[in-house]
Amino acid sequence: MKTTAGELIACGLYYSMYGHVEKLAEEIKKGAASIEGVDAQLWQVPETLPEEVLGKMSAPPKSDIPIITPNELAEADGFVFGFPTRFGMMAAQFKAFLDATGGLWRTQQLAGKPAGIFYSTGSQGGGQETTALTAITQLVHHGMIFVPIGYTFGAGMFEMEKVKGGSPYGAGTFAGDGSRQPSELELEQAFHQGKYIATITRSSRELLNFISLQNSVSLHDHHRFTEYDNNYSPNNLHTKGNKKAAGCYKSLD
Repeated sequence: MKTTAGELIACGLYYSMYGHVEKLAEEIKKGAASIEGVDAQLWQVPETLPEEVLGKMSAPPKSDIPIITPNELAEADGFVFGFPTRFGMMAAQFKAFLDATGGLWRTQQLAGKPAGIFYSTGSQGGGQETTALTAITQLVHHGMIFVPIGYTFGAGMFEMEKVKGGSPYGAGTFAGDGSRQPSELELEQAFHQGKYIATITRSSRELLNFISLQNSVSLHDHHRFTEYDNNYSPNNLHTKGNKKAAGCYKSLD
């Protein structure tokens, strides 16, 4: 996950069995990459089902997108997590991956990092919002900052004439029986989410850098004024015989 010095890493991390989530992920990566200073990377989590089972489910072969390990998450500055739904929650493959991040949780290496969520469901009532809502618990325990897209996608959020996945929680698509592919509008929403989370990630890093700088300056000032207090305390001034100055110092207490 190494990148050019100074660049932020926006990580699109997903699980996709039939390719619907992966198509959204590709657009999210494009959107994130459109923000200057951001290195957008795409990763998939490991498959947990054996090949025999995947064959019976008619799952196509996996793409050549690299597979991530839990510890590599610590290198990223922001995330967008994507998965299909299983009974209104994230697929077990993605949950298994997050279950393996206990080491990162123990050291809080993901705390304070922005994260968004996107998803795919089989039907309009199949979990477009509950899948994202139940996934937020994973972010909370890591101390991550959930970044929903809200209604920043504009008019596309109010499309009523066409079937469209997604919600204020994040981009989404409907797979139906598997034959339906993400629509142009759904892909545009995914691109928007990638761009949005990358912008938030960059702003977050700039804010953290500013706070770090301010803390550094404050610490320097603290040492400087502590030295002043030690040198010009009333006791020291009296010791030096400067009673007038000592009286002025006392009057300011």
